[in-house]
Amino acid sequence: MQNLREEAQPGADGFVDRGLDVTRFQSFLDASFAFTVTVLVIAGSDVPDSIGKLVSALKTVPTFAASFLMILLFWSGHDTWSRRYGLDDARSRQLGLLLVFLVLVYVYPLKMLFGAFFAWLSAGVLPTRFVVDTVADLRAMFYAYALAFGTLGGVMALFYAHAWRLRDTLKLSRFERKATRGEIQRWALVPAFAVLSAALAWLLPENPSMLQTGLPGIVYFVLNAYTGHLRRRTRRQWAESHSEGRRP
Repeated sequence: MQNLREEAQPGADGFVDRGLDVTRFQSFLDASFAFTVTVLVIAGSDVPDSIGKLVSALKTVPTFAASFLMILLFWSGHDTWSRRYGLDDARSRQLGLLLVFLVLVYVYPLKMLFGAFFAWLSAGVLPTRFVVDTVADLRAMFYAYALAFGTLGGVMALFYAHAWRLRDTLKLSRFERKATRGEIQRWALVPAFAVLSAALAWLLPENPSMLQTGLPGIVYFVLNAYTGHLRRRTRRQWAESHSEGRRP
């Protein structure tokens, strides 16, 4: 545990910043995420030597952007967790290494899957080397994404569960305890919705309609909207309690 200040005031999110000091391990994790982004950029890319190739390269920007946002989501999630709790024990390091390992394993599949998604969405205007020809291919694509997204979300839920177990040691306030439980639930929704998406993909008929084809993917938009609502509700609860001049 690092830089624990009992008298420190909570920040805008209602949490005391217990992890202001950057450890060597935190620096390693940040460098690993940066390396993953580098791999994402250079994976399967050649330097364009003509206008035609440049235009084709620019058409892959949506794929890169979606993959980059995926990596950023989990880097930001871990960064927030580190700032709030400042934990640097063996369990935290194990989970951090697992998170980086999974991101590195999934970086290539994610780029291929998003490439196929944008090619399908644009009716082939946005190119991809990853071709989905059959319903079986489509199911496999959704299975792979569900596995990647679900396991990464599960690791983040374990991070917050670890902080919850140390709530007394960390001297979490009443609001921080409530928010920590909320974060466990919010991140646990990720593998739950991933399983739902995989189940919908498994139920796809051999000749699916456009709606049936998109349902396994629509699940993630619903997840994003609902978790966004949970975050806003937590911020509103903190703002209301803070405005009353009392710390929960």
